[in-house]
Amino acid sequence: MMKKYRIIAAAMAALLLCGCEAASGSSESTTEDSSASVSTPAEDIDETSGEELSSEEEYVPGERDENGVYIAEGYAAKLEYPLDEKSITYAAKRFEYVYEQYLKGTCDNIYVSVIPDKNYFLAERNGYPSLDYSELTEMLTGQMDYAEYIDIFPLLELSDYYCTDTHWRQEKITDVAAKIASAMGVELKAEYTQTVLDKPFYGVHCRQAEISIEPDTLIYLENEFLSECTVYDGETDSYIDVYNMELAAGDDPYEIFLSGAKSLLTIDNPNATTEKELVIFRDSYACSIAPLLAEGYSRITLVDIRYLSPMLLGRFVDFHGQDVLFLYSALVLNNSVTIK
Repeated sequence: MMKKYRIIAAAMAALLLCGCEAASGSSESTTEDSSASVSTPAEDIDETSGEELSSEEEYVPGERDENGVYIAEGYAAKLEYPLDEKSITYAAKRFEYVYEQYLKGTCDNIYVSVIPDKNYFLAERNGYPSLDYSELTEMLTGQMDYAEYIDIFPLLELSDYYCTDTHWRQEKITDVAAKIASAMGVELKAEYTQTVLDKPFYGVHCRQAEISIEPDTLIYLENEFLSECTVYDGETDSYIDVYNMELAAGDDPYEIFLSGAKSLLTIDNPNATTEKELVIFRDSYACSIAPLLAEGYSRITLVDIRYLSPMLLGRFVDFHGQDVLFLYSALVLNNSVTIK
C-alpha cells in the first residue's frame, strides 16, 4: 500500500506543481477575497450587537463595512453578493465532467449538499445585500440530476459558525454529519470529547479588515476511533494527524483540521464495521466534518478540484462503487473560478 501511495505522490509532484503551490495558502482565501470589496475607515464599521436593521434600509457600500467586512449581532462576515449564475453553472459543469468521466457506471450512490455561509443568517436581516440561497441551490441541483440533494440548511444556525471566521464550528455540526451520513445510508453513533485549543482564534475576517471583535475559542472533537484513524497526504507522500497541532500556532488555526488546503487526502478507519468507502469532492468546510463521517466508512477520500485538475483525477483515485458526496460552500460555488 505504501508503494502505491508513493507512486501517487510522485505523480502528483510532477503533474500538480501549480496545485500544490496554490494549496499552501489559506483554505478559502481566494474565494473570500473575490467577493464584493469596498474600502472605508475602520471606525465607520457597524459593530452593533443584537440590534437588527430593517432589511428595507438601503445599503450604501462602505458606510457600515470595511473592505466588505461588517459586524452584526457580534459576528463578523464578508459580503457575498450578487448571485453569480455563470459561476454556479460553471461549477455544475465541472461536477458533470467528473461524473461523466469517472462516476457514471461505476458509482451509483452520488449526493450533493450546499453549505450556507454566515450571510445566510446575518445579511438581509441586518440591512445588507444577500445572495438568494434558494435560487443558488436550485440552480446547482437542477444541473445535477445524477445526484441526490441533502438539505442541511434547516440544521444550521448562526451560532454554529465562528464569529471571526467563515467556517462552521466542528463541535456544533455533529447533527449535520449525522444527517448527511443517514442520507447516504450510514448511521453515526460516536460520542466525542471536546478539546479547547489553548490560544485565541482570530479568523480570516480579522485579516481582511481592521475590526474590533472578541476572538473565538476553537474546539476540536476527539475519541478513540479517531485517534486510531490514519490520514495519508497524497501531496507529500506522508501520513499526517487528523488534527495537525503544529498549525495551531500559525495565522490560521482552522488549518489544524486535516492540515487545511490539500488536494488529495485519504482517511482510513481500521476499526470500521463496514467495507463502505466515501469520496468527498470538497472545499475547506469539509476539513472539520470529514473526521466526523469517518466512523461510518472504512475509507474516505477527500478531493479538492481547486488544486487537483479533474482531467488528472483518474491517475490518483480509483473509482469502484464508493459513495460520492459533492460538499461545497455557497462561497466557493458563487466564486467557482477557483475550481479547475
